[in-house]
Amino acid sequence: MNRPRGALVAASLLLTGCGGGAAASPVHAPGGTPASSAPTAGPPAPAPPAMSAQGAALQLPGLGPKTLAEVPADARQVVVVTGRGRNSPRSTVVLYRRTAEGWRAGAGWPAHNALNGWSEHHMGNDLRSPIGVFGLTDAGGLLRDPGTRLPYHHSGGFVSPGRGFEGESLAGSFDYVVAINYNREPGTSPLDWTRPLGPARGGGIWFHVDHGGPTHGCVSISERHMKELLHTLDPGLHPVVVMGDASSLAR
Repeated sequence: MNRPRGALVAASLLLTGCGGGAAASPVHAPGGTPASSAPTAGPPAPAPPAMSAQGAALQLPGLGPKTLAEVPADARQVVVVTGRGRNSPRSTVVLYRRTAEGWRAGAGWPAHNALNGWSEHHMGNDLRSPIGVFGLTDAGGLLRDPGTRLPYHHSGGFVSPGRGFEGESLAGSFDYVVAINYNREPGTSPLDWTRPLGPARGGGIWFHVDHGGPTHGCVSISERHMKELLHTLDPGLHPVVVMGDASSLAR
């Protein structure tokens, strides 16, 4: 959607699961092919990460050299979102903190990503979450700041009307959000409509409160975990998110 900056709040009212203002389908009827009765061999399990004596990983687990090279050297907090598959809407979120001994992981949180999975060239309305490494600089929500160190924009513009792909209510999805710096201007409100890559490349990609189904492009986690994320992210530690399906991140 191509909207002028003056329509920022009006555009935000159309965000029904993020991803640049795409409209939600009333009900999504999942489909797929039946699984074979014969077991199939999957890809080999990745080698466990090297560990320090204190139990911290010396490298970020699950990330291959190409992905690791994109993580900024000054990042001391990394949120890793690992999708179950290229076309899966389910993923796991782990927050890592860099210590003198290496990367120390927090708990794994279940999450939803976009309905159609992941894309290395996200486009508006493709119903895929963008793969990549993005900064985390700004937060906001319909509810008041729960105590984050990130700049927080409290606004009535953070609403999500309608229902999701599985018929679930979207109410409360944007009670708390953290903007993911894909196709947006860092240092602005998550509601800012500036799109440096152009409107065709989508935007409005956030962490937000899970509504029980796939998103249009965002990553959603429970309200409790959203509050924990907001409490933990520290701009002084230059936090970033690394997100994508497991195979893409392992490259």
